[in-house]
Amino acid sequence: MALPFLPGNSPNKQLGKQRFHKSQQFEYYNGLPMVGFEKPGIGGEPLVGQKIKPKYSVYPKGQGRDLPSWVAFDKQVLCFEAFFKEAVPHAQHETNRIRKCKIYFHLEDDTVQVVEPEYKNSGIPQGILIRRQRVPLPPPNDDQFYHIYHFNINQQMVLYSRTFTVTNCDSFTRNFLTKLGVRLNYPTTVPDDTYSKLRQEIEKNMNPLRPYEKRDTLKQFLEHDHRVLRFNCLWDETENVFTDRRELILHYYLGDDTVEILETAPPNSGRDTVPKFLHRGKLPKHAVQMEQPGQITDRIVLNVIVPMNQEQHYLLDNLKTGAVHDDFYKDCDLTLGGEVNVWGRRVILTDCDNFTKDYYRSKYGIEDFTPVVYKVPPAPKPPRYVPPYNGFGSEEDSLRSCQGLLPKPSQKDLRKFLARSDEFVLNFSAKMVTTDSIDRDRLFTISFYLCDDSICMFETPQKNSGMLTGKFLQRGRVKKPGQELFKSEMSEYYKAQDLYVGATLCFSGMLFQVLDADEYTFNYMEQHAEEFPKANVGNILSKLRSIPEEKQSEIRRFLPLSDPSNTGFISYESFRGLLTGLDCGLSEHEVLVLGRSFSEREQPEADVGLMLAVAQDFLKKKPFEEFPELDKAFTSRDLQKTGRLSTKETRTICKGFHLPLPEKLLGGLLSKFADGDEIDYHAFLAGINWVEHLAPTVMSEDALKFDVNARSGAPWATAKNVDYSFLLRDVFSFPSNSGDPTPTTTT
Repeated sequence: MALPFLPGNSPNKQLGKQRFHKSQQFEYYNGLPMVGFEKPGIGGEPLVGQKIKPKYSVYPKGQGRDLPSWVAFDKQVLCFEAFFKEAVPHAQHETNRIRKCKIYFHLEDDTVQVVEPEYKNSGIPQGILIRRQRVPLPPPNDDQFYHIYHFNINQQMVLYSRTFTVTNCDSFTRNFLTKLGVRLNYPTTVPDDTYSKLRQEIEKNMNPLRPYEKRDTLKQFLEHDHRVLRFNCLWDETENVFTDRRELILHYYLGDDTVEILETAPPNSGRDTVPKFLHRGKLPKHAVQMEQPGQITDRIVLNVIVPMNQEQHYLLDNLKTGAVHDDFYKDCDLTLGGEVNVWGRRVILTDCDNFTKDYYRSKYGIEDFTPVVYKVPPAPKPPRYVPPYNGFGSEEDSLRSCQGLLPKPSQKDLRKFLARSDEFVLNFSAKMVTTDSIDRDRLFTISFYLCDDSICMFETPQKNSGMLTGKFLQRGRVKKPGQELFKSEMSEYYKAQDLYVGATLCFSGMLFQVLDADEYTFNYMEQHAEEFPKANVGNILSKLRSIPEEKQSEIRRFLPLSDPSNTGFISYESFRGLLTGLDCGLSEHEVLVLGRSFSEREQPEADVGLMLAVAQDFLKKKPFEEFPELDKAFTSRDLQKTGRLSTKETRTICKGFHLPLPEKLLGGLLSKFADGDEIDYHAFLAGINWVEHLAPTVMSEDALKFDVNARSGAPWATAKNVDYSFLLRDVFSFPSNSGDPTPTTTT
């Protein structure tokens, strides 16, 4: 009997309670922070009549990081085999049907999916029975959902009022549940379905009316799709009247063993151009004419029985006695020189492309791919005589006017022009070969432009010479002397190989002898020794080895006598006089290249003050006045405020401001101000700042030394001392008493 609801009779529920906070909805579900769906009352206690649904299934906590379930169990699914019985009340041969299915449990979110495999001609909708979702438990626990501990083998599960019997699971599911501590039951078998067995027996006894024969050609298609063999063919029908030889192209498709033939009609052949000579398809070997439709079949009808009820029954030939087997051309049947029967036409394979050769070489080991020669070699074209040059315009323009009705300008060697711009210039020093005492002392500079083989000539000014110096020869190509003016052949012009030290050149009827060349010219000729035979050290040494034995003995005696101190070096003048006096067949340029190859030369050191003055002269002419901005850029990159930056960073900032200095001059200044790998940028800026620290005026000759086209070193190449020990040891096979010095090659 309950006490009346009077003061003192009902206990206070708040007695002993310590939590009176308002409940919040922020919770963790499977390690993922989420907003809760069930909000409890004050102090975290459920409200009156409220049932808190449990969270997702509790997974075992491993050692390590606490990852959320959708990361830890991504794409991990438990698979169970199950079946359920479905009642069939209106069927005559069955009362129920056993339907097999698979239950998938996704570990990341406790969702369940039920899938039934589809069977042929089942007559019922199959596939996904329950889409992926959280499945609630059967009543009265329908406020809860299935989790991982509800699954086991040899048990029944109710999913949406349908009872499933779990029979087995896969190995991954078995291992996963075993590690969780779930004790799995023994697998059970699926009961037999009488109607399904009856259907299987009926299908086994059925003989289809059509031959269900499959030919697996997918593998061949996937391996050889878009791979085609190409043969050049010849159809010779000259035996017939009004026929000739016709050239064909045969394409053999490796993907399906089909053949396609195209015809190549030569110009003015009188034949209409057709798209294809033979459409793509399998080509039989022995067929002479096309078969009629239905004439060739694998299976034929042996008899037709027409009973009284007018129902037709066909008796087919199961033994295939009427099948006609025809051989078709394969890739192994196609060989050069072989014949192909194209529906009664005799086609000869004459040649093939490179892919076809590689295919037969790798698959069949064939190495002989000699083409079949069936064409008469064309007659040599008669020589085309060109009228002689008439003196108007250049020879190239006159020749182009004879090659067509519409004259076109002569084409220049664009590739050569792009590879070698106007900066590639070979400079030589020359004098005039004459008996006149005044002209004999005149000096000239010959510049050869490699981009278009043009020559420009200047006369070097001399004090008190009384001569008007300057440009002596306009830039252009110069013809070699001794050629007829009005002739049909093209004239020969001076090339870069014709200019070398010691050569005699004829310009405008006057002879000039090349005396020397600058350092850049020698370096370029030595770096491209395959183009300049006079600068090829290997050829020069071969000439020395081929001289007579008495001259070699004289060289071996003279070289040590010229070095009384036994240093291994002799002067270049003595070395040159020896080779020139013995008449070894070497030109002046070859002797100079040989001396340069084994000489000891020092480059003059550039003056820092002169370099700064030249740099200020360049900056003042541009003009460049952004020195404060340049100082700010250097300071911003100097994070440690040490006043120093690396050489690479300094060069990058200068390039960013487009500092108008030649690369050679900028690199030389940076090397002068460098202390190790760092540069004092304050001193560098103070040196080139022509606004605040103006340097003295420099001469134009000094500025040209650091220009883009300036050559390194002295204006003309020189050689000091020659290392003769190498010549004695390797060229003349004579041991040297001095050490083992290595030849120093100039760069």
